[in-house]
Parts: sequence; structure tokens; C-alpha cells
Amino acid sequence: MAGKAPQKAGPKASAAGSNKPSLTLHVPEPKFRPGDKADFSHIDIGTAGKMPRPDEASAPADMVDLAYGLVRVLGEDNNAHGPWDPKLDPETLRTMLGHMALVRAFDERMFRGQRQGKTSFYMKCTGEEATSVAASMALASDDMVFPSYRQQGILIARGYPIVDMINQIYSNKADKLKGRQLPIMYSARDHSFFTISGNLATQLPQAVGWAMASAIKGDTRIAATWVGEGSTAEGDFHSACTFAAVYNAPVILNVINNQWAISSFSGFAGAERTTFAARALGYGLAGLRVDGNDALAVYAAQQWAANRARANAGPTLIEYFTYRAEGHSTSDDPSGYRSAQEREEWPLGDPIMRLKNHLICIGEWDEDRQSAMDQDCAERVKAATKEAEKNGILGHGLHHPFRTMFEDVFEELPWHLREQAEQATRERQIKWPDSHPKDAAGSGQGK
Repeated sequence: MAGKAPQKAGPKASAAGSNKPSLTLHVPEPKFRPGDKADFSHIDIGTAGKMPRPDEASAPADMVDLAYGLVRVLGEDNNAHGPWDPKLDPETLRTMLGHMALVRAFDERMFRGQRQGKTSFYMKCTGEEATSVAASMALASDDMVFPSYRQQGILIARGYPIVDMINQIYSNKADKLKGRQLPIMYSARDHSFFTISGNLATQLPQAVGWAMASAIKGDTRIAATWVGEGSTAEGDFHSACTFAAVYNAPVILNVINNQWAISSFSGFAGAERTTFAARALGYGLAGLRVDGNDALAVYAAQQWAANRARANAGPTLIEYFTYRAEGHSTSDDPSGYRSAQEREEWPLGDPIMRLKNHLICIGEWDEDRQSAMDQDCAERVKAATKEAEKNGILGHGLHHPFRTMFEDVFEELPWHLREQAEQATRERQIKWPDSHPKDAAGSGQGK
């Protein structure tokens, strides 16, 4: 029956002639399944402002409670509380709110575009906007970020052109990655944004390695990386933690605990046993567990960890406790594995609504300006979409020449790949003689 935990059998004889009890295997089971009423009363979210803010150079062993509690700033009264309040000025808060509103408008438009057949794939970050926007705003613009596939907010916060993001999603002729990456897997070196990989958790050791290199060179830049809680079950996570601790790498490991992988809940990554922030303690890392839907808490935690890294005081693992409000991707239907009520019952609310309500509470915002902002964001995304569509959409033939799939790896294309390129192009021209007349074999290769 949906929502019912399986009955555990009591001890029994394991084999004939043995009085030893047989072992039983525990399989994690989410608390709510489709059709169940969601009830999150078992989650202790604590009180806003209650958690202490230790010195940024504190030893991890002296701040154990921060890996089990929940750093919160915004209270139920929409005011900021406690020592973690970053005390940001109203203009910065409005900028933060604007970035998150733009991310949501962008997600909505791209989701519709996928349903209209303009792209093959898309992933929204609804409900998680603060974990990328607020966190990236707490970093220096040239700090290197190693994101996962749900951190489009970082690019938007760093001013990356929306039209270029859409070109990449459409894999059209203006796609700077030339159609070689799955939609939403951006790369922006000029914005210190490392190429997104579809292989889960690879960005963790990459970020640690980059941070170690920065330290070796005596640079001033730190690294930050984002990964979903499910990916902490990958070996790369543990390798990254080991190297970060051993070499005191100036890096921030952000774990986005949004409760669900594509169809399995966080218990399969170990959430039943302890918090994800607690994993830091075994490695000797500083660990923070933060309300991921509280933009002020997210900013404060990231700023704390960044200051710690710049002071050579060590790396930090931050668990952002949040909720994936919608499907894992356009290929996913969450109604098949979780309660439809979960989004509404989630006790930490919506990050955009909470920041908006805070600004209204302190007299720096109102509903009319919010409506105008939302409309402006929608119009900006619409205009960028129309501009990008001039460069082509999925299946319309406006893409990079076929020969380019062999380029940009070797400075001089090896002979065997040149032969393969010529053969592939020749066969393509025979099969579709009128489709690609200018797609000459070998043209531009090695340049």
C-alpha cells in the first residue's frame, strides 16, 4: 500500500542447526508516495537566528552543532534575525530578488520551449533559486565555479547573456559550444564558469584540484562547486573531501539537498542516518547546514566559507536544505513517485516569496513593483528567445557545419581523424546532396 513502510520480520533461525538470527536488508522508503498526504512535522527547522556564527578560522571540531542544526536568518515574521544576518543593503537585496525572478521566468519559457519541440531537454530549478543566485553573489566575480546542471542562476547573477544561454539550449548555429553539449550544460570561461558535465560529481575533484593549483600559484581566487545530495554517494565526492582536507584547499563544496534524485529520495544517498553536512566532520572539514530557501542565510554561509578559504583556514562543506518543487527534468514526471502535496507542505516555503516578503516588511518593496519586475523578466526572456530563434531551433537545420564535430580537440588534426572526417562528410553529401552544399570535408580543420 502506498506510503506504508514494509513490515520488518523478527529474528529467525538463519539455517538448519544454527541458533544465530538471520540478517535482514534495509531498503530506504520515502515517507510519502503518490496519493499520500504530505506531513513534514518530523523536520526540525529550528528558529531563525538561533544558530551561533563562529569565527571563520574556527576548527571544525569546535563547530559540530552547525552540521546538525539549520542556519536560518529570515523568520516567520519576515524579519532578519541572529548573528548570521549578512546585513545587506536594500539595493543588493532587490538585485538578488531580480536575479531569482529572472531565473524563474527563464525556466518557465525554456520549459514551454521544450514542450513545443524547440529543444530536446531542459531542467528547471524552481524552489532552489537562492542556492545559486545568493551563493554566487557572495563570491568574487572571478572566483571559479564548478556547477551542476541546476545552477543557471549563477550565470544570470554574473551577467551572462540570456540569448547565449538559449542558443546553447537550442544547439543552433550561434551555440558557442557548437552543439557538443546536452542542452543546459553551459560553459563560460570569461565568467569563471567551468563546463558542466553530465557525469555526476566529476566537478567536485575538479574544483578541489583547481583550488589547490590556485594555492600553489599564490593566487587570490578560490573555487566553489555545487552538487546534488544524491551525487554525494559517488566516489568522486569522497576523493574530493580527502584532497580538500589533506591539502587545505581553498574550496567550498555546496551540497544541494533538494530531497529527491530523479525518482529516488535522499535516503538512498544516506539522509536517513545523518545530515549531509555531517559528512564534513569525518574528513576534518568545516560543515554548515543551511536553510536553502532563505536567501540571506545562503548568502551569509557562502560568504563565511569564502572568507575562511581566503584566509587559508580551510575548505567548507555546506548543505543547503531545500526542495525540488518540480520534476527532475523535462523527461521526468514526479507524480509517479511522490505526493502531490509535498510542494505546498514544504516547511521552508519558496525562496522568492520569502525574500520579497522580507523587502516588503522592511519598507523597501511592494506588490506592484514585484508584479512589474515579474513582467519585465518575462519580456526580457521573450525578447532573448526570439533573438535566439533567428539562429535556429531543434530540427530546423540551422546548426554548425557537420565537419566541426572533428575540430577543436587537436591543434593539427591527426591523419586518421582527417580520413574519418572526409569519409563521414562524403557519405553525408551522397545521402543528402542538396542539404549541405558548403559542408566541405576537411575545411577549416586544425585551425
